[in-house]
Amino acid sequence: MQRQATIGIVTASDRASAGVYEDISGPAIGAYFERVLTTPFRIERRIIPDGFESVRDTIIALVDETGCDLVLTTGGTGPSPRDLTPEATLAACSREYPGFGEKMRMASLAQTPTAILSRQLAAQRGKCLVVNLPGSPRSIDLCLDAIMAAVPYCLELMGAAWIDTDPRYIQAFRPKK
Repeated sequence: MQRQATIGIVTASDRASAGVYEDISGPAIGAYFERVLTTPFRIERRIIPDGFESVRDTIIALVDETGCDLVLTTGGTGPSPRDLTPEATLAACSREYPGFGEKMRMASLAQTPTAILSRQLAAQRGKCLVVNLPGSPRSIDLCLDAIMAAVPYCLELMGAAWIDTDPRYIQAFRPKK
């Protein structure tokens, strides 16, 4: 029997973490997985301020202490001075997977020319895949749709918990053995 996957969702936002406005991006990621995954999972959510240390330390804690198999961040990927999520992710991780960021930007560019400003990426810490997503729920769905077919097999190769998708939404790709 496979163990249940743990998915970390991190919202990096000074204003949401201070309670100035309600976080809608983190719940959008959770709703996406409720819709698309067919295997059991649990979610660990964090709402933190923007910035390098806060994001880096939260990723490390979610992987090393909480045991997340997949961590998704939202926010902090743009050009403003406090948007340091990609830098913090790379500091917390040992390997980058550039294809994820390229695929997400390509999907986003089909919708808006300002997608070139976004700095999404994916990287590995231990047996966990960490993916930086944009901040808007519409863009989150678009980016997750673009990469989700590859995520289950990537996690399998890393030794993370098994996840699978509902083919009505996304067909997970695994090579034939």
